[in-house]
Amino acid sequence: MPSLLTPTPNSPAAQGYRMPAEWAPHAATWLTWPRKDGISFPGAYEAIPGIWADMARLLCNGEKVHINIFDDAVDAEARAALAEVHTALGKNVFLHRFPSYEPWCRDHGPIFINKPNGEQAIIDWGYNAWGGKYPPCDLDDAVPQHAAKFLNLPLFQPGIVMEGGSIDVNGEGTLLTTEACLLNPNRNPTLTKEQIEQHLCDYLGIEKVLWLGDGIVGDDTDGHVDDLTRFVGPSTVVTIIEDDPADENYALLRENRRRLEKMTTAKGEPLTIIDLPMPGRIESEGQRLPASYANFYIGNEVVLLPVYRHPVNDEKARAILQKLFPMRRVLPIDATDLIWGLGSFHCVTQQQPA
Repeated sequence: MPSLLTPTPNSPAAQGYRMPAEWAPHAATWLTWPRKDGISFPGAYEAIPGIWADMARLLCNGEKVHINIFDDAVDAEARAALAEVHTALGKNVFLHRFPSYEPWCRDHGPIFINKPNGEQAIIDWGYNAWGGKYPPCDLDDAVPQHAAKFLNLPLFQPGIVMEGGSIDVNGEGTLLTTEACLLNPNRNPTLTKEQIEQHLCDYLGIEKVLWLGDGIVGDDTDGHVDDLTRFVGPSTVVTIIEDDPADENYALLRENRRRLEKMTTAKGEPLTIIDLPMPGRIESEGQRLPASYANFYIGNEVVLLPVYRHPVNDEKARAILQKLFPMRRVLPIDATDLIWGLGSFHCVTQQQPA
């Protein structure tokens, strides 16, 4: 068995911090409200504010919801959309004037770590809009700093580029990611694979990194793992599988599954692998979109599951996840409009542990 990663002295991990699993209790979920003037939903923005309002409505019964707001116009839109779904501000839903150009809070928002005694801190990775694809992104990059100041939490800045959607953790020292994303030279061209692993160890308390290969077709993030494979327990993962050999995703997803079959956690446990179907080919304006049932978000009381009007697989995916999360309601929500922005519910949420 290869040796596990060990933290650098005085690093957050050496001080006892670790990133919890997403299913661990939350204090809150963080969102960033979209902008009509943004670039994420060209020609199709009208349906988008209602999706954010519904997310806040569905999550706020079980945890606080903090929403980053760009300006007065976005503030007014958010308030109107929340009122439309009868979700009141001030009890469990809060607006903050923390501006961001685009709404992908998983990637630009704060990453929370904590100690066993409950002390929390925020990791502020560098953010360059998925390898410099969508400038400007300076405001997005600053969101974790605003959150740390608001929450009066320590802020650690590793000095490397990393997005929340590119990693998934089991809360017990094991992390899933992809070579296509983390080793892409448009992120950290001067760092080796081993140096990136050490940063994950030092700042998230990771002892072992599990590397998958490529991401799905249409994913402009260069292969975020939250569209592929997710931890749903300390040694259990769900992974998407394409059954059509003629589909572009067929071979790459089979290869990722083969890798999973050989993997073990930091504790040496083999992975229990549960297959999730794919929702079929989803296109808009001739462009294949990265639709995946793996991009669900685990809240305290609910699991937000993106669905895509597939006559069979929408319900199949819901049933699989409901069995895995018996104490939560798995809520299938139409994400056909949302995926035009090339992301879904996991991409726009970020959990704050309790």
